[in-house]
Parts: sequence; structure tokens; C-alpha cells
Amino acid sequence: MMEVIRKFCGYKYGIDVCAGGSKGGLSLGWKEGVDIRLRGYSKSHIDIEVMENSEEECWRFTGFYGSPIEQKRKESWNLLRQLKGNNQLPWLVMGDFNEILFSFGKRGGRLREERQMVAFREALEDCELNDLGFSAQWYTWERGRLPSNNIRERLDMGDAFGYGLFGRL
Repeated sequence: MMEVIRKFCGYKYGIDVCAGGSKGGLSLGWKEGVDIRLRGYSKSHIDIEVMENSEEECWRFTGFYGSPIEQKRKESWNLLRQLKGNNQLPWLVMGDFNEILFSFGKRGGRLREERQMVAFREALEDCELNDLGFSAQWYTWERGRLPSNNIRERLDMGDAFGYGLFGRL
């Protein structure tokens, strides 16, 4: 199913990782002429190197999905640290981290515990990743239509190491 959707979106080539059920999974698509090398994947990430200009310019992209289960987020942050390893390439990490950096990244619902946000910020810092910001809607996830039960959060984001290269994306 994911392959069908990816191709419908115009991406002839790609990597699809099933979540193991009727919903979810990860998909990374690219168009013809893009040269990639798969570094690894799991139900939580797809990690590639992108070669430009015959490998003279090489950078790394990781599509990442943080655990939606609060008790398993530490595993997600440890995976991110493991992926960082001894990486020296410019590195772009994008996806749904299922966590916010600061309390102002959420409106409505129960308050997020400070320790959760601190753990996320520490993981990004350990990986030398910087939030790339946003240029559209601040909140990337929303539930509840009535003002009394509306919850909004900024869960999807891009983070980069050596991100001068990514200014042209």
C-alpha cells in the first residue's frame, strides 16, 4: 500500500518499511537522477546518504519516527544517538519525533512533563542537531474541533548537523 501511495505522489524510487499492522510505516521516495546509498532502516527510521555531483558532495538524510509511547521515547533518543555515531557528513533528520522541545510547542490538553522535553533536547544536543524552524503553520498536529477540547502540538520538524548545505532545499 505504501508503495502505491509513494508512486501516486510521483516518486518512482523509494524505500518502504511496514510498521507491522494495518496502519503506519515509513516511506522515503525520490525521483530519477538522485543517487542514494542505504545505510540502514528500522520501523523507526530510514537512513541514507545522498550523493551529488558524482559523490563530490555527499550528505546524509534520516527519516525518523519517535515512539508515540512516552515510556519508549528514551529508546527513540538512544537510536538517534546511535545513528549519529561518528558521522562527519552534513546530516538532515526529519520526521515525527512525537515530542516537543518546549512547553510553548503545545496548546491545550495535559501539560507535558519538563523531563520529557529536556530528554529530547539533550538527545538533539548530543547529536549536534539544530531545529531548522518552520515557514508555515507552527503546529503540525491537531486533535479536537471544539475550543474546549482542542489540542495542538509541533511534533514534526527538521533538525540538521552542518546545515549550511540545506539552505537550498
